[in-house]
Amino acid sequence: MYALVDCNNFYCSCERVFNPALEGRPVIVLSNNDGCSISRSEEARNLGIAMAAPVFMMKDLIEKHHVTVFSSNYTLYGDMSSRVMGTLALFVPKIELYSIDEAFLDLNEMSYTNLLELGFRIRNAVTKNIGIPVSIGIAPTKTLAKMANRYAKKNYKQSAVFWAANTSQTDEMLSATPVGDIWGIGNQHALFLSRSGFKTAAEFIHAPEDWVKKNLSVKGLRLLYELWGISSIPWEEEKPVRKNICTSRSFGKRISEKNQIAEAMANYAAACAAKLRVEKTCCRRLKVFIQTNPHKTEETQYLRSIEIDLERASNHSGEIIKTALRGLDIIFKPGFLYMKCGVTVMELVPESAVQSSCFDGADREKNGRVMQTIDKINSSLGKEIVRTAVQGFERKYRLKTEYLSPRYTTRMSEILKISI
Repeated sequence: MYALVDCNNFYCSCERVFNPALEGRPVIVLSNNDGCSISRSEEARNLGIAMAAPVFMMKDLIEKHHVTVFSSNYTLYGDMSSRVMGTLALFVPKIELYSIDEAFLDLNEMSYTNLLELGFRIRNAVTKNIGIPVSIGIAPTKTLAKMANRYAKKNYKQSAVFWAANTSQTDEMLSATPVGDIWGIGNQHALFLSRSGFKTAAEFIHAPEDWVKKNLSVKGLRLLYELWGISSIPWEEEKPVRKNICTSRSFGKRISEKNQIAEAMANYAAACAAKLRVEKTCCRRLKVFIQTNPHKTEETQYLRSIEIDLERASNHSGEIIKTALRGLDIIFKPGFLYMKCGVTVMELVPESAVQSSCFDGADREKNGRVMQTIDKINSSLGKEIVRTAVQGFERKYRLKTEYLSPRYTTRMSEILKISI
């Protein structure tokens, strides 16, 4: 038996924790550089604000209904997520972090526990301790638990907890779930299943195994077993090692100066390097790209990327920034208004597998200690407190936004320093 705990409208809920006056009012949180909506309160949804809707298309709606708008504040959201996950871990023997606002709970060793009551206790504890509302779905498999969570949100809004405890309740849930809302079924497969006569999950569970395997591959067959109540998706004690890491964002406004793009590129390269160190991996190669706005069809377009090998696999910020800027030197072309750039680190290997070279003149042990010290300072005092000089522009530029959330963290010592 598994539970899926999902924080409701997580980013908006985080903002409301620090500003209770927003309760009951429409709130949205925007993507990087205020491009589009990525989190909406129920009130905002009811106004017709769609997920991923461009903010420039919602200006009139925002002004008319006095919608409160925030730029994304991932430091704050990360802190709040850690608090939520820490509370969940107090109730169960094992927890699997699925995303920043979702987690699977392993309930298989709690056969003598009233799981519905447990769900209510978990929900009340998270709301009381952190202030974030959550929905909880409980079922025999991960796929059914995910479905039960969605069913709880739509049909049990007050309690926000649903336990598919028997065949009758499971069938009720399956009948109310369109095939497109089954976890793992994408848009194309949903259209295919609908054309094939399977409109709901209750109809899909009667599909022949051979037909499902032929048309939806082994993954589709695994989903079918999960809907039957046969656990087929393994429990992940640790997140699988990533094959690459990408950091890219659109600029707040189009820019043409190379030094400004270089500073943004340095920030993205440093972010990739920090993620590598967290996962204790190094990259052998990286890719950088720059591009203009493809929606400005009346303007001449420019999109260019390049891949560069590092002399030695590394997760050192200075080395990765230097390599990224070398790539920018090659692909940058003056005379264009650039909208976006990014860095992808590839060919990742464990730190322990990196071989030394007799031609490598760098003091790797010393560099490693420097990076550890920087990471510790940034972890305790705030993101990017210590950084390279070339990273100066991008963060300062992004903070000049009318929607900026005034809190970068939940640490009160920092909040009190910020003028609200």
